[in-house]
Amino acid sequence: MPGMNEQSRFTPDPNRIGLLTSTVLLTLALANLAPSQGFNLEVQLPGFLFALPLDITTLMNAFTAGLAATGMDWLLRSHPSLNGRSTFQWWLLPTLTTFVLSVPLSILPDGPAWWIGFLVSGILLFLVFLAEYVAVDPDAPYYNLSVAGLTAISHTLFFVLSIALRASQTRLYILLPALFIASALASLRILHLRIGGKWEIAWSLGIGLVCAQMAAGLHYWPLSPIQFGLLLIGPLYGLIELAVNLDENIPVRRAALEPAIVASLCWGLAIFIR
Repeated sequence: MPGMNEQSRFTPDPNRIGLLTSTVLLTLALANLAPSQGFNLEVQLPGFLFALPLDITTLMNAFTAGLAATGMDWLLRSHPSLNGRSTFQWWLLPTLTTFVLSVPLSILPDGPAWWIGFLVSGILLFLVFLAEYVAVDPDAPYYNLSVAGLTAISHTLFFVLSIALRASQTRLYILLPALFIASALASLRILHLRIGGKWEIAWSLGIGLVCAQMAAGLHYWPLSPIQFGLLLIGPLYGLIELAVNLDENIPVRRAALEPAIVASLCWGLAIFIR
């Protein structure tokens, strides 16, 4: 029994994480049922009218992302190793996850495809909540596994968001900020997990700018959504790995070798996949 008590110290209360996951999923489902009638938020700029389309679904999705952040904070308050620390770093990725998942759910057609996406979203949300809880304590038995899982999920979220935005033919002035924020936040969380708990803000902003600039250049190319996502995920992964390698004092040429190979593989796949 002591072993069970020790194990439960590193895992969240099943009732809490179950309630949190189901609540966020329910809100995502309600957002899909909301009427799509919307309006434009217009701002007159010098020589340009900026019109941001908004509807109830978008506002509900933003609310759901905030709900995930609040719920993650509530879940972490029961962690015995928190010791009064700020919970910001652990609800950053759950918030991003919820908002990113809301994008494909809002464009998938009703029917089996939507329900499959909804089921996958529930699994991803649960895994993110669980992994972030475990990542609070570096001494947890599954800490390294949770870091690897959060890293993989962060890359997957950016890839999914890129595909969804391309498939929905999002305007460039919305596409670029969305991909910049997603890539910067994903980089910030991954680097914080893998580089000794340091906040690599400069690297994260730089990676976000590179991804946004590449997206701007690729926007008018005749690419499929999968190709668009592959061409962006390669540089994201490569630059994050480069930052990690350089932090470990690996020589520049060696540090850049693996990122360059992975980015090249992604770009090579983009040539053959439609």
